[in-house]
Amino acid sequence: MSEDNAMHTAKRRRISLSQGDSQKPVPDSHNHHPFANAEIEGSKTHGDTNIYISTTSKLAGKTVAPFLAQHIPEQYAPLGGPGQTAGVVTKDPNSKYCYRHRPDLKCRRQANEPSMDQLQRELETLSQNDQQGIVNVWSLFSAAPSKLRQLMLQGILTQCCFPQLSYLSANVHKLIRIDFLSALPTELAFRILCYLDTTSLCKAAQVSQRWRSLADDDVVWHRMCEQHIDRKCTKCGWGLPLLERKRLRASKRQIQLRATGQGLNEWSPNITPFPESHPDEDMALVSNLNRALLESVQHQQQLAITPGDHTATHHESFARSSGNEDSYFKSRLRPWKDVYKDRFKVGSNWRHGRYSIKTFKGHTNGVMCLQFDDHILATGSYDATIKIWDIKTGKELRTLLGHTLGIRCLQFDDNKLISGSIDSTIKVWNWRTGECQSTYSGHSAGVVGLHFDSAILASGSMDKTVRIWNFDDQSTFALRGHGDWVNAVKVDSASRTVFSASDDSTVRLWDLDKKSVIMIFNGHVGQVQQILPLPMEFDYDEEDSEPEPDVHDDTASDNDSHGGVVTPPQSVAEVLSSSTNTSPHPGPPRYILTGSLDSTVRLWNVSTGKCLRTFFGHVEGVWALAADTLRVVSGAEDRTVKVWDTRSGRCERTFTGHAGPVTCIGLSDSRMCTGSEDCEVRMYSFKNELEQSIEG
Repeated sequence: MSEDNAMHTAKRRRISLSQGDSQKPVPDSHNHHPFANAEIEGSKTHGDTNIYISTTSKLAGKTVAPFLAQHIPEQYAPLGGPGQTAGVVTKDPNSKYCYRHRPDLKCRRQANEPSMDQLQRELETLSQNDQQGIVNVWSLFSAAPSKLRQLMLQGILTQCCFPQLSYLSANVHKLIRIDFLSALPTELAFRILCYLDTTSLCKAAQVSQRWRSLADDDVVWHRMCEQHIDRKCTKCGWGLPLLERKRLRASKRQIQLRATGQGLNEWSPNITPFPESHPDEDMALVSNLNRALLESVQHQQQLAITPGDHTATHHESFARSSGNEDSYFKSRLRPWKDVYKDRFKVGSNWRHGRYSIKTFKGHTNGVMCLQFDDHILATGSYDATIKIWDIKTGKELRTLLGHTLGIRCLQFDDNKLISGSIDSTIKVWNWRTGECQSTYSGHSAGVVGLHFDSAILASGSMDKTVRIWNFDDQSTFALRGHGDWVNAVKVDSASRTVFSASDDSTVRLWDLDKKSVIMIFNGHVGQVQQILPLPMEFDYDEEDSEPEPDVHDDTASDNDSHGGVVTPPQSVAEVLSSSTNTSPHPGPPRYILTGSLDSTVRLWNVSTGKCLRTFFGHVEGVWALAADTLRVVSGAEDRTVKVWDTRSGRCERTFTGHAGPVTCIGLSDSRMCTGSEDCEVRMYSFKNELEQSIEG
């Protein structure tokens, strides 16, 4: 009887179901879908709606579990698993999914805690049967491959009403945002960050800890330093003061290896680092440094892999390399971001005029020449003395006595100091002890300019000649051609040339091998007091500059009698190469600056002899000139010092304070030193040092 009652009850339920919803199809017993192939075993009423879901563990094991067992192993894609058949080539399952769908990738999107909490609370309000059904749907979608997921989503979207589509649109917009830097390989993330400017990099470092570790890395900031320090950036147009070149060159190779991913693990590609953007002056030094750094990196790699690890599995090797990655990318020196930050502060102080001043007092007559390095300042005066100062303390270390008349020029290095005086002599000193080592007499009048490079010394005199002194073979000879005092000379030993500036309003370029003039630069209308070759790193966009009036007039032909005068279109490099056919020398510096008593500073192209730009601003004659790749500094009779932008010709700042004409200027990355006929030397520091006045 019980069996008959049960059959009658089941029959009655089927009849009521068909009468209640005649439009719904009757489940097909031959359909194997996990939900379509289920008997209606239970019901729960929510309002007027009946929800029928198959929840028996037996049917779930027959339908859902096989689906999960089939697709989940392919989704996780184990490498070299035990079930892999030898000799059978199968499609790599890792290629089926992007990083958003790969659970085994560390870049997978993290769960949103508030959303998951809300989901959990709403799920707990449902019955056990409903919870089991919903979880089964989630499990099927989670295990489905990408193609099946798209089919499932297409079917779901066709059934969504407008409020549901609006809900999807609002939430999908937030979910499709990807942390691409964390997802990409480290070397690609570095490459992307290298395109950002300083402000964008600092903002990127505030996004997350991962972004901060990438944005603060030496690879990125080393590149930033290369673009801006001691040069004008081609992208943003501004630069930063010079830093220690030796460290920049020494760490370049190691930075390049890390930027390309070399040395991280055994899978790292053997990629050639980025090529040098600019030729280096000292190739031998860089080659030795690169070789030493490469050997150091290889030695570290050998230490990281023990002999017994060669038979380790791929998973063990990957774990070992991942553990060493953090230590490999950890900076072993001062971070380049800190270097850039310090240089940026100094550059900003230059731009905004923030500085401190030390005043050196001790000379009894006008200061006519000076030079300084990181620790020592040397000054020469009309009082016939040379004083050596300690920059840090401001104290006078010693006074060099020997000249009988005023000192007009000096230059020193680590071993010696050479001075020129109106008494017509040149003296070589040991500036550390104050001893005069030798005296050279060759000029018939006062020596007003000198410069030495390597073993060659050039001196300019009131006797209208340039005299060349060779310390190696003790030879000397004179270059004649100027019609008035020779106020300044500059030697370029690499090209075997020398520049000279004269009171005859011309600048000449001489060939030391032929002992003749290569080119005469005409344009100034007053006595030229200073000549300054610019560094080889300096670059000037001549196409965007305003054309200067042609200064090559008949005055050049008037000087042809002095021999060897070259005018465009024949270049200086062609003349130098033709003069020594066996071993041609490199060309002289590409650009030079000149200062004159016509109150102007001019920028010249040495190869063509053309004046590229004229700097106007001083109201009286220019006596002093200094420059680097970022700026030009000039001092004049009007008692002012002006800082110029070399490329635009704009005066960035004017310094006052001297009570007499500014006669000499020294320049470094963070300091500027000026001397005047008021007997004072003023040291401007852009490192926020305390202002103080120092008397000798």
